[in-house]
Amino acid sequence: MNSAGELLQKYWNHESFREPQEEIINAVLAKNDVVTLLPTGAGKSVCFQIPALLKEGVCIVISPLIALMEDQVENLQKKGIKAIALTSKYNTEQTIRIFDNILYGNYKFLYLSPEKLQSELIQEKIAQLNVNLIAIDEAHCISQWGHDFRPAYLKVDLLQKIHPKTNTIALTASATPKVMLDIIEYLNLKEALVYKKSFYRKNISIKLIQTENTLEQLKYLLFKINEPVIVYTNTRKSCINISNYLNHQGFKSTFYHGGLSFEHKTESQSSWISQNNQIIVATNAFGMGIDKSNVRAVIHMNIPNSIENYMQEFGRAGRDGVLSFAYLIYNKSTIYESETYLKKGIAITSFHKKVYQKLNDNFQISVGEFQEKTYPFNLQDFCSKYELPILKTFSVINNLELENIIEINHNFNKRSSLKIIVSNKILLEYQKRNSKLVNLIKIILRNYGGTFEQVISINESVIAKKLNTLSSTNYSKVNIINLLNQLKKDKIIIYNEASNNSDIKFLVPREDTYVINNISKNIEKKNSTKIDKHNSIIEYVNNNKVCRNIQLLRYFGEKNIKKCKTCDVCRAENYESNKNNYQLIAKDIISLFDTIDHFSSNEIINELNYDKDQIFKTLELLLEKKSLRLTSQNKFKKVE
Repeated sequence: MNSAGELLQKYWNHESFREPQEEIINAVLAKNDVVTLLPTGAGKSVCFQIPALLKEGVCIVISPLIALMEDQVENLQKKGIKAIALTSKYNTEQTIRIFDNILYGNYKFLYLSPEKLQSELIQEKIAQLNVNLIAIDEAHCISQWGHDFRPAYLKVDLLQKIHPKTNTIALTASATPKVMLDIIEYLNLKEALVYKKSFYRKNISIKLIQTENTLEQLKYLLFKINEPVIVYTNTRKSCINISNYLNHQGFKSTFYHGGLSFEHKTESQSSWISQNNQIIVATNAFGMGIDKSNVRAVIHMNIPNSIENYMQEFGRAGRDGVLSFAYLIYNKSTIYESETYLKKGIAITSFHKKVYQKLNDNFQISVGEFQEKTYPFNLQDFCSKYELPILKTFSVINNLELENIIEINHNFNKRSSLKIIVSNKILLEYQKRNSKLVNLIKIILRNYGGTFEQVISINESVIAKKLNTLSSTNYSKVNIINLLNQLKKDKIIIYNEASNNSDIKFLVPREDTYVINNISKNIEKKNSTKIDKHNSIIEYVNNNKVCRNIQLLRYFGEKNIKKCKTCDVCRAENYESNKNNYQLIAKDIISLFDTIDHFSSNEIINELNYDKDQIFKTLELLLEKKSLRLTSQNKFKKVE
């Protein structure tokens, strides 16, 4: 039997664990309930994946986002580990077949949402499995004080009732002390061992920059950085506009937001990861599951929704341990915009009631009526028809879904999928009779493993490109869809084509007053939490007297924190106390360029007899004052 260290090397190619991964793994293997609070990029998933691999049976993972589930499943499958995410794309028959595959096919991980867990069928099927571990990912969603509260998380403790002898690990990257207490209480964790790692990232220098010309400041920062950068903005429109602006300024930029097609998202992400484009401008839809180690800066062009979101987003910088930067560019207009955006997104109880009534009216559902069917739904058309504000209406629909009043299927985020439903023998006979489909079937079998066992996500455009290398015919995406539909018609495969429409399903009978009144306290509490979190981030932005890291770490309940000495507040304080010294160092640095055109930072340190940190800070000041600039080889050059 392999040890934890051997599995780490075999599947993750790491020689040793990060602190405190090994301690957490040992606690889980000893059948303790465990809560882990580790910052973004600290390797939380390893803490439950390795123990699950070391034990007989399957690990059930509760996760809030389909994209996150599918990303983790894909990563496990690439390692040769059997895993599946049970999402809404599967019907009852397919779900039963999936559980049979798990039961008899040596699967190690089953991912599902807390809402999916509420199905009696799924609970019955889980009861039949040998469950070796329960993992609750993004566990802060269980708390109304958390920034992503999901009411269905309050019911995930039923897994412990189904498998009372199985221990639980709860994982989160963002939880205040109050949220941590809620996690332990609502998950009924017994004598839980809590593992926390400080959120302090010593290699990330935090800098808030107040300026009236935010785009000019962005351009200046990017001019200094010649490595991958993420630029965050809060709207899809500004995301595209900023990316276009940067491209016109000679930078190589792409953009990413939640409304893009799957193909466009994949293309943008891939071009940034491969560094064909060093800059990606994105909304907060980007970043989940991205593990790019050399992101040198994360730049916020707007005020983030909360301190939790802010730290999670800038935590994507510097995972390789090299000095990196977290910039937030702002001014009075930026703050005003964030307050306006908050107000637009706050939906009071009466507005919830209005939207709920209009939804029912739209589909001609009368009071007391309940039909177990799905209806096609388009948010923009719905808001236009009833003259409703889109952002606030979207917030209400999300709340109604979270409260299990409706179920909405956002198909625009889904990928096409297929499964081969005949035996290998029948498939070979079919190919003999249908020679034009042979190459297509070969491409599917070569590039999508497990198609005989489970439904697999596919990309018709990718299939078309690969098929064109085997054929003289120039296949398009439409051609592939038609051929796959032929295979479906011939009952060779199950094929579900990606759709741009959403579907909505009502989960309770229509009772306008009762249904909304029943959730009114949750609505008020959620609105109150949103406002509190917004006020916290605004207070942080406006506080230029206390070290940025001290402010952030206090928010998460950390104590005995020292000044970081690298943030904008510490640097301003340090500059005032060492003003004369910095001016002297700056003068000596500039004089070096009288004889040689350019220097690396190490060469400057070797030339001058000053403290290394003070030289680095002086170089930053000279860059900011535009006395020096960086060349494409990351060397310093005097600006004439």
